[in-house]
Amino acid sequence: MPKLAPIARRHLIQKLRNFGFRGPFQATRHEYMQRDSEKIFIPNPHGKDIGVPLVKAIIEQLGISRDEFMKL
Repeated sequence: MPKLAPIARRHLIQKLRNFGFRGPFQATRHEYMQRDSEKIFIPNPHGKDIGVPLVKAIIEQLGISRDEFMKL
């Protein structure tokens, strides 16, 4: 199983698009991406990479394995 590492926000957005999500769209505090009725909130751009705990939480929300996430 590949080890997760921090990821740039633009790479996260690209991976989510590969999974069929559209966006990002502006919400009140954070942006989100949407696939059908499913929404994934993404962190605000702040110049740093997105940390491993948050990447793990997003993978869990997607309901996929780390391998699937790392492939795309």
